[in-house]
Amino acid sequence: MMPLLEKHEHLSDLCHRVKVMNDTSKLEEALQSALEDDDLKSVMTRGGWHRWGGVVDGEYAPVASNLRQWAEDVSGGDVDELIYSYRDRGYFVTHLAGKSHYFTLPTGDRPEQFVQIEVEELQEVIARPLIDHDWFPESLEEFLDPLDYPQLEPEPVTPPYYRFRRMIEMDKLLDAPAESDRNLNNLRRFFNDWQHSSAGDADQFCRQWVLLLREYQDSYGETRLNARPMAKLHGALPELPDGALLSGAALANAIHGYDREVGYPFAWFFNMLSRKSSNYSVAEAVLKDQMGAYDYLPVRDLKVLRGWEERPYGV
Repeated sequence: MMPLLEKHEHLSDLCHRVKVMNDTSKLEEALQSALEDDDLKSVMTRGGWHRWGGVVDGEYAPVASNLRQWAEDVSGGDVDELIYSYRDRGYFVTHLAGKSHYFTLPTGDRPEQFVQIEVEELQEVIARPLIDHDWFPESLEEFLDPLDYPQLEPEPVTPPYYRFRRMIEMDKLLDAPAESDRNLNNLRRFFNDWQHSSAGDADQFCRQWVLLLREYQDSYGETRLNARPMAKLHGALPELPDGALLSGAALANAIHGYDREVGYPFAWFFNMLSRKSSNYSVAEAVLKDQMGAYDYLPVRDLKVLRGWEERPYGV
């Protein structure tokens, strides 16, 4: 396989050329071919998000691809001038309705040794009229992102298409200095706990999880990535057992049933870490059981759980 960084430009062109289908099988095949590795697999799709698009006329012909840039250019910063000049044009604002497709490729034995590829599926749709004669924004920012504004049915302007978003070598992401980066330090613990638990023997991390990445600027103005693990079954995961209500055999059956439903052992622990701290009650209840007459965790999982008890964390 060629060095991964050399593939970015090629993948961008490839994604643009692949036709959007009902599933990601064709896109997966194309990515496998480009990376010369059929170990790359589709893991998860997240939909239901959008970002602002541009402006089209009454016939849906494009006027501008970037709403903000267009509005700033034609208004000169004066929103009243924009409203006066375009109130009778019949223009529409569009947004890009999106899905994010995640593909992973293991590159080593450790759970963090994998490549993650993120491809967006986008479609430009009608969002709202550019001008509402009964609405007068007080600023350009209010015009660009109004709180209350008549929304239209999201009628397509373009066919759906793929756009390559990024490719990340996750172990390289964790190589960054992290003495004061709580996010990366917790991620390191998350991967290490997977490695040393029964989950690590059952499946590769990157077949069960992806990392949601968000760029931000640190206090020095440097661009950094925040990474948050998301389980493959996000949105369809079962509820964690209620540690406030269950104990003993009932709790043992509940956590083992949870693991079977999700598909790998100790799943309840890792999904607990990626949710609100209010769910930590299940860990506390299991730990209390282990101090008594119950012994339903493998030794390696109990060791991981004890480490979490000594120094709790979440991701």
